[in-house]
Amino acid sequence: MSIPEALKMDKSLNNINWDFAGYRKLSGTQELVEYYKDSSCRIWLNDQTDDFPTHWHQALEIIMPVENYYDVTVGSTEFHLLPENILIIPPGELHSIKTPSWGQRFIFILDISGISTLKGFVGISALLTHPVLLTRETYPLIFDDIYQLLIKMRNEYFSNSDYAELMIQSMILNLFVKLGENHNNADELFPNVKLGKQREYVSKFNQLLEFIDEHYMEELTLESMASMAGFSKFHFSRLFKQYTDFTFCDYLCYRRIKAASELLAHPELSITEVALNSGFPSISTFNRLFKQQLGCTPREYRSKNQTYSRNK
Repeated sequence: MSIPEALKMDKSLNNINWDFAGYRKLSGTQELVEYYKDSSCRIWLNDQTDDFPTHWHQALEIIMPVENYYDVTVGSTEFHLLPENILIIPPGELHSIKTPSWGQRFIFILDISGISTLKGFVGISALLTHPVLLTRETYPLIFDDIYQLLIKMRNEYFSNSDYAELMIQSMILNLFVKLGENHNNADELFPNVKLGKQREYVSKFNQLLEFIDEHYMEELTLESMASMAGFSKFHFSRLFKQYTDFTFCDYLCYRRIKAASELLAHPELSITEVALNSGFPSISTFNRLFKQQLGCTPREYRSKNQTYSRNK
């Protein structure tokens, strides 16, 4: 049985709301996701032919075409998705979808805020700073496993099991573990490093990301991080880029914006306090970088979230 057939075969399940329409709404560019009670995910089989405009949300999104293609733009990167493709869009990424005149795709919206606090997840967080396109060619070792995990997740979501949410969370964890193990393939990350040093480098950079995760609000410089890792500034910059696909400065900014978006949920904190507590040296720098990454100012972001919370 082909994978698209496996995706469609369970449409006979009872009590499934297959319609995507009416369950997602925009406030400006922010998508406001409403989850079912006691759940941290939403899954749809979407056959709408309307384009979905540029938007972002706090949840992670996975798109799996079943029939026909879909064109997705994430930031400035364009993806032409076909059946048997999986696109993972990290939280906070601006993206849009252009749809053909017919077709179907599964959409997974996952709240990973709880999982992201688990020890060891920071090593996977480097993967979630950019969209990830999984195909048989790009991820041959784990593609089938991840596709089957998503199918099982879909089936569990539409079941009446008392343990559906627990099962789904376990599958999400399994998915991230597979992605992390594949990413930490030292031979591919550091191909020009001696065999005995490759695993050491992976461990060292995971520890460094954990340090940044705990100290992002402090003054962290390229020189100090390179010294901590035991590399020259230039060697460190090259290895950090290989490991995270970010420059050090861009990654630190990404982490600080992520923290700021969480702090903005606390109305007792002023915008200036949020900026300083997130590690930004000035409010002007904070406002500029926040809008550049999320498409709105910190004040607009707070206003949208507060309005949404009151209306729920």
